[in-house]
Amino acid sequence: MAAVLERSYIEICGFERETVSRFRDITVNLAGVGVHSGGVKYADSAGGFSYEDSGKFLSVTSNRFIHWSTSGDTAQFVEQSLDTNLLNNAVRLRIPQCLLLPGGVHIQETLNNVVILVVTNQSVHRLVLPHPTRMYRSDLVTELQMQSIFTDIGKLNLKGPAHSFVLPFTQGAQSAGPDTSAAWISHQGEALFALALPSGGIMIVTLPPHDQEGTISVMELKQSSVMQRLAGWMPTAIRGDQCTSDLAISLAFRQLEDDTFVFALCQDHKLRMWSFKHQMCVLVADMLEYMPVGRAEVKGSPAQAHKIRLFFSSSTGLYLTVYLAVPKRSQFCVLQLVANENNRYSLDHISTLFSTQETLVDFILTASDIWALWLDNDNQTVVKYINFEHNTAGMWNQVFVQPSPEEEVHIGEDQDPRETYLDVLFSPLRFTASAIVKALQIYKRGTDRYFDLSWEELKKEVTVTVENELQGSVTEYEFSQEDYRLLQVEFWSKFYACCLQYQEVLSTPLALHMSPATAMVCVLKKGFVSFLLPCFAVDHLYLSSDEYLFSEETTPIAEDSDVSRDILQLVQCLRLVNDALPEEMTYEMEKALEQLMSPERASEKVLEGLLAKDTVSVIEDIANKLQDIRNPITAISVLLRELDLETDAETDTGPTAGQSLRVRIGLSQLYGSSAAASLIGQAVCQTAMTRALLCRDLLILLQLYMHISNNLFLPGGSEMLQLQQDLIPRCSHLLCSYHLLKQMSLTLSSSVPIDILNADLQHLSVLELSDSSTHTANRSVLTPQTVVELFYHTVARKAIVSQIFSQQNVQSSQTALDWSQMISNVLTLLCQFLWPSNSSFLFPECLMGNCQYAQLQEYVRLIGPWCQVNVGSCRFVLGQCYLANGEGQKALQCFQEAAAEVDKEEFLMKLTGSDEETATTAPRLLYYNKVLRLLGDIGLPELVIQLATLAISEATNDERSQAALWTRIFKHHLDLGHNSQAYEALTQNPDPSRQLDCLRQLVVVLCERSQLRDLVQFSFVNLHDEVVSIIESRARAVDLMTHNYYELLYAFHINRHNYRKAGTVMFEYGMRLGREVRTLRGLQKQVNCYLAALNCLRLVRPDYAWIVQPSSGAAYERPGASPKRNYDGEFAASPVNQQIDILELKDLEKEYVLARSRLNLAQQDPPSAAIAGGASAVEMVTLLVQTGLFDTAVTLCQTFNLSLTPVFEGLTFKCIKLQYKGDLDQTEAWNWLAANQLPTIISTKESSATDEAWRLLAYYLENHPSQNAQYHRCVINKLLSHGVPLPDWLINAYKEVDAAALLRLYLNYDHLESAAELVLEFVDALLGKGHQYFGIERPLSATAALVWLPYTSIDQLLRSLGESQINEKMYKNVKDKLAEYHRLVDQSSKHRLMAR
Repeated sequence: MAAVLERSYIEICGFERETVSRFRDITVNLAGVGVHSGGVKYADSAGGFSYEDSGKFLSVTSNRFIHWSTSGDTAQFVEQSLDTNLLNNAVRLRIPQCLLLPGGVHIQETLNNVVILVVTNQSVHRLVLPHPTRMYRSDLVTELQMQSIFTDIGKLNLKGPAHSFVLPFTQGAQSAGPDTSAAWISHQGEALFALALPSGGIMIVTLPPHDQEGTISVMELKQSSVMQRLAGWMPTAIRGDQCTSDLAISLAFRQLEDDTFVFALCQDHKLRMWSFKHQMCVLVADMLEYMPVGRAEVKGSPAQAHKIRLFFSSSTGLYLTVYLAVPKRSQFCVLQLVANENNRYSLDHISTLFSTQETLVDFILTASDIWALWLDNDNQTVVKYINFEHNTAGMWNQVFVQPSPEEEVHIGEDQDPRETYLDVLFSPLRFTASAIVKALQIYKRGTDRYFDLSWEELKKEVTVTVENELQGSVTEYEFSQEDYRLLQVEFWSKFYACCLQYQEVLSTPLALHMSPATAMVCVLKKGFVSFLLPCFAVDHLYLSSDEYLFSEETTPIAEDSDVSRDILQLVQCLRLVNDALPEEMTYEMEKALEQLMSPERASEKVLEGLLAKDTVSVIEDIANKLQDIRNPITAISVLLRELDLETDAETDTGPTAGQSLRVRIGLSQLYGSSAAASLIGQAVCQTAMTRALLCRDLLILLQLYMHISNNLFLPGGSEMLQLQQDLIPRCSHLLCSYHLLKQMSLTLSSSVPIDILNADLQHLSVLELSDSSTHTANRSVLTPQTVVELFYHTVARKAIVSQIFSQQNVQSSQTALDWSQMISNVLTLLCQFLWPSNSSFLFPECLMGNCQYAQLQEYVRLIGPWCQVNVGSCRFVLGQCYLANGEGQKALQCFQEAAAEVDKEEFLMKLTGSDEETATTAPRLLYYNKVLRLLGDIGLPELVIQLATLAISEATNDERSQAALWTRIFKHHLDLGHNSQAYEALTQNPDPSRQLDCLRQLVVVLCERSQLRDLVQFSFVNLHDEVVSIIESRARAVDLMTHNYYELLYAFHINRHNYRKAGTVMFEYGMRLGREVRTLRGLQKQVNCYLAALNCLRLVRPDYAWIVQPSSGAAYERPGASPKRNYDGEFAASPVNQQIDILELKDLEKEYVLARSRLNLAQQDPPSAAIAGGASAVEMVTLLVQTGLFDTAVTLCQTFNLSLTPVFEGLTFKCIKLQYKGDLDQTEAWNWLAANQLPTIISTKESSATDEAWRLLAYYLENHPSQNAQYHRCVINKLLSHGVPLPDWLINAYKEVDAAALLRLYLNYDHLESAAELVLEFVDALLGKGHQYFGIERPLSATAALVWLPYTSIDQLLRSLGESQINEKMYKNVKDKLAEYHRLVDQSSKHRLMAR
């Protein structure tokens, strides 16, 4: 921006956008005050107070001031700071029945306090508040928000005598109160109030110091004497000794040395100066003497609106300025007070300044200037200032006040009336929230209050209210679109008119305020405060009124006087163009810019329209003026250069080295408040709007130059060429740039929900940008704020202040803050940061960091066609916007387009980072890496794959980057379920370690998804062993019942016809199941594993049908496992290699049978599963027999070559139990009987479980013969041991095999009768009677084989029988039978011998 300042100023309004009332109400009810009559009214007034140190940089009160306004019985106080946000800073003081005098508030500061003196028509008040320097414990105030001095005002007893005093004359008959007043604090701390009584004279009320006891005194200053009474004071109106000609209409005071002087400007046009110390009038001066003409006319009429202001400085003394309000001849008289040696005073005339304005509202006096505020005949605000010492021409300097909003809103044919009116109403520059709220209340004709609505809620309320009013007026059900549009315009214009009325009321000026320390000038209005900013020279030229423009001869834009005159002529032509543009052409030009049409082409159309409609020869006048310009090309070039904000300066945003902590804290707060942000944002908007209009008019003027070029330039000359190829494109570019600034200044920021904000910031954090763009914690409390204000508050202010003070020594707290210089520098640098042609990209970065995506999209859209700076950065942030809106493909396209500018643009270079990778990796690959991380963090794997594939094509010589990219592609393909593509990415990875990691992840993920077919069918070229190792390690490391890695490995080997490996895997799986999962399900899986292993080995040639027995326990070797240590911390010795066991097919069959037996047991008796899992074959036989699984036990015994004796014993015992317990165990018996293969059931009779058990036993004895019938023996032994009679079938079966053993068993259990019978039968069998039942082929005979008898057992039997008389008969039978046997044996022996 042009750094050249003019003498003029421009008004920037500090509009509030908050509907919530911030004022705290305090009411002071005084006793003894009379009810004021309705006819007594005072005008509203206002004023301001700036702290003495408000211009010192490191002061707590820097840029801090108080402004107040009065209306009726209410005074409003607001303390404001441009550096920090003040809390509890607004108070509304109401004193019922007491009307505040115009200018009846006076504020003064002492060392420890700020004292507010308030004068009403019936009372005076003193408010003693703490000074800001005494409110904080340290000078280093680091908070973004401070407490105002009004924070604790509610704790004051404002009714007490120390704070309030009711004027004594209010109790008399006088109804009218004083008209004007002055108040001050004496050096002794007394509060003095000077009141101009309506009957003449000045009353002085003195309150003692607030911290001391004392009495209140009242005195009257008059010509003859001074009368003072505390009780029974009689007003002069009663005494009647004072005339009203000396009624004071304006009072002022000044403390000089040890005396205080009260200056009274009276109705008789005389100035009287009273000495408070001597209580006498020491000077009377007739102000009409300074009027050059018309004194007699004025003297006859009393003065009504004269005003007096004072200014004192140690160098110049006391200046007085008296404003003489004379119709059509008003003037300011500047006088200097001069004191003689004998304390006689006189006035020296310094200057007389005239004004054509009629109604003066207020003026202020400085050391060299008079600032004045008027209302003109149209009730419009006029502000001007003049130097009263060095202004011979009497020309007032301009202040360009904020114009009132347009009375009518132009609505284009393609615009929606509602949206257009809403844009105008809620623009940051036109209406305050108060005006809209009041208009809404009137429009609704209700009592609803809207002070608790946010800006957006207020906008919705306005929309609903107007639309409801419109709908309620419609009586027809159908009407045309055009009729509806007209209705919309009618109702919205009605509401707009209400807003205009209230905005006009709120814009009524009440006073001027200037900070003596910073020279900051404010216009205090009824509803808000506006600030006067210095005007830049180029803006001054365009905004100046005709009388000023034609009176100027030079401009600081150009040093050469001829060029200055040419520029002035050029600007006059621009003004003519502006005046000639009709509203519809202005709208068309604006629409062309908004729709990104060519400004050159749009300006050509506008010029064609002007030429076609030129009925008053305006174009001819402009052309004539253009011919007066001597060197138009130079003048245009200088003007364009002044408008161009492009700069090559580097923007340093960091703190200056060597600055103290106090200085850095001070810089961090300077102009950091919400009020400052709003003010500066609106200043940028106002500047951009002015310059956009200037560039528009200049572009049209340049087109006119082209149109009439034959008269001005040589055809085909260099001037023509420069105009066409340089100046017009530059002007078009500037127009677009200022239009962009204007739009951004008018665009409100969006309120982002905290959860969305945190999520977006978390995504953005992967970009690792500087924190400067995302200081969301320091967001302004102003709601809502424009995006420019947001940018200033969060990013730009810090950079601007750092840049301003980088070359200055600010170590001293006495560093002065000059308002004009500081605010112009801030505005200049902020506009440079916003200027799209500069290299700084902080503004879009800030929008992105604060999640203002819609605004950022609009920004990129507006600069797209014409800005060639930061093109790649704009594409990147646009991609980020698309990401936030869920438009991934568009975002990816933008990111790809931005990649071409990575190594050229500062923002993208910062994006790529500065870590170790930058030294070896190409910037574009670093950029791709950041974007890939962003896309991955948001959760867009398809886009990651696309971009990573593109990046690989650019990383041909960087294996490290290729490996990382292939890894990303693999990961996201795998996440998406693209297994084949993931496998392809894995195989393409050039880094073996990454490849192995990916392979491990592929195996694990596919197993978890149960997508084993894909995993088994992949070829895994050159990766076969790695895959097997990974699956084996996973199989041995995870829970067997929740993961199926062994089955996967089995399928993997089967698919590759490696049957022996597959068998080994399944056998190991079965072994681990037996050890670790001793449940029914585990046993089932173990049996299946052993079956699978058997099948695998049977598919192998017999010579290779063997496997190595897997290690037991957890002794698997895991690659990469850490070395183990013993309790002493030393490395444990490596285990000795164990002997390798080879398992053949028969060994596997044994393991299978054992496992099958365990499963059968667990199925029959589930609780025994845990025991059976680790039982050996011998133990299993016992468990099976106990459970009744005799078939399984027999099979197990046969497989492991074990005796069947336990089986027969167990079955015999169960038969015994069934035999004796009857029906009690029948159900259980049938259960275990069903688990065995029963012999053929005899269906001819009903069979019991007992019968079936005996039949099963008989079946086993029959089908499982043994040597010497040992199984029969064990069964008989078991029966006899339990005293169970032997069944006949068992006896017959056993005696046929070994009758002698049966006899011995009988004898062992004392079954003598059975033994005797057996002996008798045996002997008969030997003798040929029933020999076949004892297995004797041929009985006793001379020719048969030898026979024998168990004589030892028989002898034992005979002895036992002989010992008992009971068995005597049995004994005799046996003896007889033996005798007969012996006889026959003897006979047969003889025959045999004889036969030989």
